[in-house]
Amino acid sequence: VQLVESGGGLVQPGGSLRLSCAASGFTFGTYAMNWYRQVPGKERELVAQISSTGDITHYADSVMGRFTISRDNAKNTVYLQMNSLKPEDTAVYYCSSQRWLIGTPNYWGQGTQVTVSS
Repeated sequence: VQLVESGGGLVQPGGSLRLSCAASGFTFGTYAMNWYRQVPGKERELVAQISSTGDITHYADSVMGRFTISRDNAKNTVYLQMNSLKPEDTAVYYCSSQRWLIGTPNYWGQGTQVTVSS
């Protein structure tokens, strides 16, 4: 199983980034997917979730209305569109998979750094 994130980088406040997570080694279309983020010294935070079919999504209050999670099951890829970025969004962003929306992740990617700074 592999989850490979990409798309992170340095962006100014108010800017946008689109993260991608390419999955392989499991039946992607039958798994819910998540985006988490972590800042050094703090616990990993769940940012967004999407059901296996893409029809159900959940977001942390801190990103509601600014971030959008989506997936393309034909490409085995999940995305996180991040708009109106704030300095407090700076973190390492991880994608993870889990069999159902309710549960705990079973696989994790290596993470991609997002830095929001002027």
